[in-house]
Amino acid sequence: MTTTMTPAPPSAAPGQSPQLRTRKLPVVASLGIAVAAVVLAAALVYGAGIGGTALVVALAVVFYLVGLFAASNAVEGRRQARNRTWSALIHSAFVLALLPLASVTWTLVSKGIERLDGDFFGSSMNNIGARDPNGGAYHAIVGTLEQVGVATLITVPLGIACAIYIVEYGRGRFAFTIRFFVDVMTGIPSIVAGLFVLAFWILIVSPYFNDGRPGYSGFAASLALSVLMLPTIVRSTEEMLRLVPAPLREGSYALGIPKWKTILRIVLPTALPGIVTGVMLAVARAAGETAPVLLVAGGGAAINFNPFENNQSSLALFVYQQAGDASRYAPARAWAAALTLVALVLVLTIAAKLLARRNRFSR
Repeated sequence: MTTTMTPAPPSAAPGQSPQLRTRKLPVVASLGIAVAAVVLAAALVYGAGIGGTALVVALAVVFYLVGLFAASNAVEGRRQARNRTWSALIHSAFVLALLPLASVTWTLVSKGIERLDGDFFGSSMNNIGARDPNGGAYHAIVGTLEQVGVATLITVPLGIACAIYIVEYGRGRFAFTIRFFVDVMTGIPSIVAGLFVLAFWILIVSPYFNDGRPGYSGFAASLALSVLMLPTIVRSTEEMLRLVPAPLREGSYALGIPKWKTILRIVLPTALPGIVTGVMLAVARAAGETAPVLLVAGGGAAINFNPFENNQSSLALFVYQQAGDASRYAPARAWAAALTLVALVLVLTIAAKLLARRNRFSR
C-alpha cells in the first residue's frame, strides 16, 4: 500500500504574516459614481424645472450614496459596503454643513469688498445725502467697540463669579434658583432686554443725571447687551469648571492651599480656553444685536466717542439702517459694514484664543 504526500502550502517567512487579499472598489469607480450622481441630479432637477442648485446637491448626495452602496456591495461585499456608505454619509454631512458657511462668506466678501476703502473706515454718515456716494461706518465701528467693550467689562467678572459660586460653593435651593434663572435668561429675546433697560435705566435712572430728561446713550446699550451676554458666559464657564478633574483640586487641598487660591491658581487656568470660547460667543452675539441698540442708544449719523452721553450707533444698527435706505449707494455700505462686523468678531476671537494659549503655556 502506497501513500501519496501532498506538498504543504508555502509558509510565510519568519516574522511575516500571510497576506490577505480582498477585492476593493477602485477610487476611479467612486469618482465615476460621484460624477454620474451629479449629472443625473442636474438633469432631473433642471429638466423638470423643480428647483435650483441646492436641490441638485441634495439629490446628488442621495444618488451617490445609493450608487456607492450598490457598487461596493457587488465588489467588496455587504459588510464593507455598509461601512463605506456610512463613511461617505458622514463626509457628505460635513460638506453639506460647510456649504452655507462658504456661501455666506463668499457673499459677504464679494459684495462687501466694493466699499472697503479709506473713506468707509475714516468717515461717518453725518451730512451725507441720498445722492452722495461717500459716507462710512467710522461712527458705527466706534460705537460697536465701546458698547461691546463696556458690556464685556460688566459681564465677564459677574458671569465667571456666578459660575464659580454655582460649581464650587453653591448647594441647596439658592444655587438651584440661580441656575434656573440663568437658563430662563438664555432664551430672552434681545428686544425684551432692550425694553427692560429702556423702562429702568432710560426712563427712571438717567433723568437724575440728565436734568430730568431721559438720556439715550451707548452705556444703556451696553447694559442691554450685558443682559444678553450674562447667561451665555455663566453656562459656558460652569460647564468648563465642571470638566476640571477633581484630583487637581484634591491635590491642592492636600498641600494645604486654601480653596480660594486653588480656584484662582488651579481651576480657572485649567478651564481658561473653554471660558474664553464662551466669552467670545457672548461677544459675537452682542456685537450682532440691533434691537437693544435701536431702543436705548437711538443710533446716530455723527461720531460720538462718549458712551455715556447722546445717541450712539453700532455696526449692526448701521447695516439695518442702510439696508432699508432708498439710496442706490446704501446697499454697498450695508454689505461692507456686515463684512467689517464679521471680520471684527473674527479678529477678536483669534486674539483672545492666542492670548489664552500663551497664558497656558507660560504657566
